[in-house]
Amino acid sequence: MAHDDTAVPKMAALFDAGPDKWGLRGDPHVWQALRDTLSGTDLPASADAVARLLRATFEELVEVDLSAEPAPHVYRERYAHGGMSGGTVHLDTWRRTLLPLLVERAERLLETRPGPGR
Repeated sequence: MAHDDTAVPKMAALFDAGPDKWGLRGDPHVWQALRDTLSGTDLPASADAVARLLRATFEELVEVDLSAEPAPHVYRERYAHGGMSGGTVHLDTWRRTLLPLLVERAERLLETRPGPGR
């Protein structure tokens, strides 16, 4: 019986390095919550599936619909850990920078994932 040594990467790998810049003080706590929530989840097979999973998990954790919420930021008590903007999640940064960064990292991982015929 053949043994498959190719391990499917976990979503946690996307979060190994934080971004160069955060939006507001709640953002690093949301990043950690996303990582914790998705850490044991296998990386989906496509970047689109990764994007959908990240967005759905973000929206569940922050209790906001990114498509419908016009505000650039929201306050969430659970992410308040001090500081003037503590607990404030900068939605525009998540829309424009952080979620796309995570999807980009997933794309790179997917390119190197062994697959049929590789």
